[in-house]
Amino acid sequence: MTIKSLCRRSTAGAAVALGLLAGSPALATNGYFANGYGGASKGLAGSGVAVPTGVLGLAQNPAMGMKVGNQAGFCLTIFAPERGFDVSGAGGLTPGSYTSANDIFAIPCGGVNFKLNDRSSLGLFMFGNGGMNTEYSSNVFVPGFGLAGSTPLGVNLEQLFISLNYSYQVSDQLTLGIAPVFAVQRFSATGFENFSAFSMDPTRLTNNGDSWSTGGGVNLGLLYEPNQAWSIGVAYRSRMQMSNFDEYAGLFAEQGDFDVPPVATIGAAYTPPSNPRWTLSGEVQRIFYSDVAAISNSGAVITTPFGADDGPGFGWKDMDVLRLAAIYRHSDKLTLRGGVSFASQFIESQEALLNIVAPATPRLHISVGASYQINERWGITTSFTHVPNATVTGTNPSLAPTQPVTLRMNQNEFAIGMTYRW
Repeated sequence: MTIKSLCRRSTAGAAVALGLLAGSPALATNGYFANGYGGASKGLAGSGVAVPTGVLGLAQNPAMGMKVGNQAGFCLTIFAPERGFDVSGAGGLTPGSYTSANDIFAIPCGGVNFKLNDRSSLGLFMFGNGGMNTEYSSNVFVPGFGLAGSTPLGVNLEQLFISLNYSYQVSDQLTLGIAPVFAVQRFSATGFENFSAFSMDPTRLTNNGDSWSTGGGVNLGLLYEPNQAWSIGVAYRSRMQMSNFDEYAGLFAEQGDFDVPPVATIGAAYTPPSNPRWTLSGEVQRIFYSDVAAISNSGAVITTPFGADDGPGFGWKDMDVLRLAAIYRHSDKLTLRGGVSFASQFIESQEALLNIVAPATPRLHISVGASYQINERWGITTSFTHVPNATVTGTNPSLAPTQPVTLRMNQNEFAIGMTYRW
């Protein structure tokens, strides 16, 4: 029996878990990956592989468990994206400016970490990804494509990850971490009737309600501290093997397969011995979107049907993310943070049309944040991230060769969290 067939049996229990994140399909994003987890990391523009950022920071580097110590945390993010697209000229698309509904989301997260002894710790936490959520009141594919496509036109993808984290301090300089990750995702699509002629299974192309998928992978981490000034972090989260979205086997390549791509991060942090109030960090991350056919297959020239192994996808390339951040410890109670991150362009111009349902154009994140220690047990952390408007413009050689489509998105995100230490 395959991993994917076993995963299908756990869908009912996963649905209960995903209910904790119901109505929370989006986060400040690199593609559809969250740019950091938890308020402290978000205040550093997503950094966290080489500096501890609380319980949720274990999602970025499982080796941070001993740095986090005995701690529980809960966070809430208010995410406000504005996304849409513009069509001009004559052709098969209805010209106009389209803006997606649903522009405010509340996303909870939380977890707990325990020191087992002087060398090891165990944590349990949940976090999410998102960003592929759109709902357009008008269907741009009507009437030019010949069918009465329904409204709204759009998609919704929600992903929840539950991780069990183990950290082991090998020596004073080296700590390792491993975290099995269970994943559940929910997807729905509406308004794609005009693509029925291009699908290998039109009955499983669109308007089939929610489809559930479960699976998992593993997150590995390393923290090396050669001296008091420097720390180096490395983390790798494997590709998560997921069961298929069966209700959309005629939409996604490989009959509804939508695995979670792997991601690798390396970074370093420096705390000047002459001024230990400051810590400066930098890191580089690669998200391997090209590993998943439904995400990476080109939709520019449609030669095979939707749902086939080499069927159309979003045409996303691997993404590289560079982050620079700083921490300033103003006092024993107040810590200030700031950072920027910049991602590589990963949607080519000819892929713009199919990406109207996932206009993941943001590349620059600018973040600030702060933590305040209320007493020896309780602390509060906040952050704010702004993502300036970014666009991608292009024409689709197969479906709209004469009509430019411009994708656009900007984002604002506010996060707040409470921590309890013992």
